[in-house]
Amino acid sequence: MVPFNDLPLVVVVVIFCIAAGAVWFAGMRLSRYADGIAREFGVGQAVLGVILLGGVTSLPEIAVTGTAAISGNAALAVNNLLGGFTMQVTVLALADMAIRRNALTATVPDPIVLLQGVLGIILIAATITGIGVGDVSFAGAGLWTWGIAALFVYAVRMVARTQDNPGWEVIGEPPSPDIDVKDPKDDLSRLQLMGATAAVALAILTMGYLLATSGEVLAERTGLGDSFFGAVFIAISTSLPEISTVLAAVKLGRHVMAVSDIFGTNLFDIGVIFLVDLFYPGGAVLNEVGMFSIVAGLTGIAVTAVYVVGLIERRDPALFGIGLDSYAVTIIYIGGIALLFTMR
Repeated sequence: MVPFNDLPLVVVVVIFCIAAGAVWFAGMRLSRYADGIAREFGVGQAVLGVILLGGVTSLPEIAVTGTAAISGNAALAVNNLLGGFTMQVTVLALADMAIRRNALTATVPDPIVLLQGVLGIILIAATITGIGVGDVSFAGAGLWTWGIAALFVYAVRMVARTQDNPGWEVIGEPPSPDIDVKDPKDDLSRLQLMGATAAVALAILTMGYLLATSGEVLAERTGLGDSFFGAVFIAISTSLPEISTVLAAVKLGRHVMAVSDIFGTNLFDIGVIFLVDLFYPGGAVLNEVGMFSIVAGLTGIAVTAVYVVGLIERRDPALFGIGLDSYAVTIIYIGGIALLFTMR
């Protein structure tokens, strides 16, 4: 680990901010490259969101949680993932504010996005159940996290399969706007697109490692604790790729890809708990966290469920151009942070 403990606090804050800014910039580039790949290969927006955007934008979480798990910091590792789950759903409220025309959930006519949201709820519900009842070590990880890993693989397979053959479709509703924005990256070849995407992914992974190492020092020196700092501040910083890619996707008119990016990333984030368990030097990692993590997970379920309801209802009224469900999600998120602050 980089010896940030020996650096002045101001220097650590600067490193944290620079890494966060770099992650933001890389996320903006990623959205453009992903849109180019979708056009070039004819990949559906929902599958692109869960496999490419979801996987790549999860790299900061992988870097943070992997580093924390190896160093034995279970609270930072697990709560970063659970806090990130909630924070990333709240990013959709920011996207809704950016649109300022209709509720975001009224412009996403793809049933696969609904599937992703419900699968995310199932995965995080399994995680907090494992925390509540306790886990048993088996083959380097806990039995609950082995089950979570199996659920994650099945969920990704289900999303990919359903993209090609959906069981039902929305009728009588306009699709999300598809704005044709000319970008210099449109002229890149397939090989150049793949190379540029790989370079951006490497940058996100590297900066995510710096966020993890500097964030752990800040958690200790500020006295906020690893649980709260991981669930809030590091979760926000590692969610910067999602913020930038979602806002860029909305600007491109790719509303399905924007929502799918969030729900897809959340699937990956919960799946990463299995890797945390493998890297953690102690016993089953779910046994090392408690009520704080359960509350963080339940908050994630609440905000996701609100948007799933909005996607099903599809007539969500807008106030000042922002969907009422986005207001509800914002209130739940702020209330959740306040509650976690009292539990730190």
